[in-house]
Amino acid sequence: MSSRGAELAGLAALLADKTRADMCLALVDGRAWTAGELARHAGVAASTATEHLNRLLDGGLLVERRQGRHRYVQLAGPHVAELLESMATHLDPPRPVVTNLRTATAAAALARGRTCYDHLAGRLGVAITDAMTTRALLDQGTGFALTEAGLAWLTGPLGVPPAALHVTRRPVVRPCLDWTERRTHLGGTAGAQLCRRLLDLDWISRIGTGRAIRVTRTGESGLHDLLGIEPSALQLDS
Repeated sequence: MSSRGAELAGLAALLADKTRADMCLALVDGRAWTAGELARHAGVAASTATEHLNRLLDGGLLVERRQGRHRYVQLAGPHVAELLESMATHLDPPRPVVTNLRTATAAAALARGRTCYDHLAGRLGVAITDAMTTRALLDQGTGFALTEAGLAWLTGPLGVPPAALHVTRRPVVRPCLDWTERRTHLGGTAGAQLCRRLLDLDWISRIGTGRAIRVTRTGESGLHDLLGIEPSALQLDS
């Protein structure tokens, strides 16, 4: 086996375990979690969670942060989140187990709008990407790129600092295949800055401590004025 083949096999082995996969998917929300929180999420003992986390840390999928006596872990970066989301699109469309009104509401909220690490996904993310494409702010015809008009829009009316788009070596824009919508939403630095700016403007807000995002009344007006998005476009099909 070639060295690259061995490395790929090693990466696949890291995720070829339900507990480790559950932990990684939980961390796609972009937050740092404690080992105890991940143990409870995955339904395993603390000692078992620690063993799995050490493997993920050694494999480079997670990084560790310590604050006093507390140990936190999070994804090693947006590239890991994009890998996980991309892999998830190869699965059958998710059908959450709905046992009561609460789980049904949570599933619907995630499908309407959520964060994919640091950018927007779900019906909201796809609607914004489609609207930007319709208005020639985003070019999907010859690839996936921000147009000159799109750059001016992002750094003008939306107010994203131009320098913020180039603070890392991460691509400015990147297509990210949405695992619930099965269509592309905007990732990359531009997607991250767009999400951050909409949060700052209070056009969107987080629902609880998870990944779900809701559009506020101010956001409905703002998204309609800037991109022509109708609030009804963000609702789920019946």
